[in-house]
Amino acid sequence: MRERKLPRIENLVIKIGSNLLTDGGGVSSACIARLVDAIAEVKKEIDNISIVSSGAIACGFKELGFKKRPVSIMDKQASAAVGQSRLIWFYEHAFQKHSLTAAQILITKFDFSNRSRYINARSTIYRLHKLGVIPIINENDVLVANELKYVESFGDNDNLGALVAALINSDMLMILSDVDGLFTKDPVKYPDAEIIHSVEGITPEILELADGTSSIVGTGGMYSKLKAAEHAQKNGCPVAIIGGNEPENIKRFLAGELIGTYFEPAKRGSGAKKRWIAGAAIPKGVVFVNEGAKEAILRHNSLLAVGVTEIDGKFEAGDIVRIETGNNAIALGKVRFDSETLNMIKQKSTSEASLILGKDTAVVIHCDDMGML
Repeated sequence: MRERKLPRIENLVIKIGSNLLTDGGGVSSACIARLVDAIAEVKKEIDNISIVSSGAIACGFKELGFKKRPVSIMDKQASAAVGQSRLIWFYEHAFQKHSLTAAQILITKFDFSNRSRYINARSTIYRLHKLGVIPIINENDVLVANELKYVESFGDNDNLGALVAALINSDMLMILSDVDGLFTKDPVKYPDAEIIHSVEGITPEILELADGTSSIVGTGGMYSKLKAAEHAQKNGCPVAIIGGNEPENIKRFLAGELIGTYFEPAKRGSGAKKRWIAGAAIPKGVVFVNEGAKEAILRHNSLLAVGVTEIDGKFEAGDIVRIETGNNAIALGKVRFDSETLNMIKQKSTSEASLILGKDTAVVIHCDDMGML
């Protein structure tokens, strides 16, 4: 049997999704128990394991009398409110059989976008790991509205898994899928589809392989898994997408068996702050720059006032903004001026901007406060 060589893993994030669900869309406690049995075995070798789990809405909608997963936001939130406690109880009950303790962490995109909350969340997870506890992390569906997805929601728990992996500097993100990995074409439609066991970089061609494929249930299909893998890869975290319907696959993959799809990590070139800015912060506005500024930013230089052409939105000094040229986003960065002041000094030389500001500076966003996209 062919094997693959994996890096040393001491900090593992496992994302669990549709593998928990029954044909009727509810959550199977038996499936959770089987997955927990496998994870408990893995924990004998890997001390620090975190779980990102879907399932709160699926656990709650039938309890409220809905025959199928609700569509309206208020009904989804009500279902999540009922279902979240049931979901965590299933996990707690299953882990107790292995003398392991689980902890519940509910989080929103705002918690990731706020630097102090971000650091607090990381510290909490680190402390739980130190105490031997397994965090069960989920988006706080009760408080999230899909209309505000661009502000608050992760879109799906695949993306949340990638954010958590970056948050705690994980050694691997393992995404459990309803298919065995990434295939050359949709294996449900084409019996001759072949699995791709290794991917170095997620190119447009790789993303096209997921076109038209989706998970039977839930919001995250193969495309969302690839985008999550891309996010994690850029942060230097390797990713595995494996078939989660067979819990034994978790141990088999970690043992080096050639199953699933393994995504090679990029070199970790940026620090934690830059990774937070690029991957988790919510921009409060947009700063448009000229081609000269774009080239300077790509060479990891600071953005000066002379390179700013237009501004969109209202923001304060210290807020995160998106840096764009044309329709292309280049980076996110912490701006040093509010939008009103920046409008006054945009396209001004350093000497002109300094005269307007009354101080000798024209740095709009320092290179140390940028996260490249």
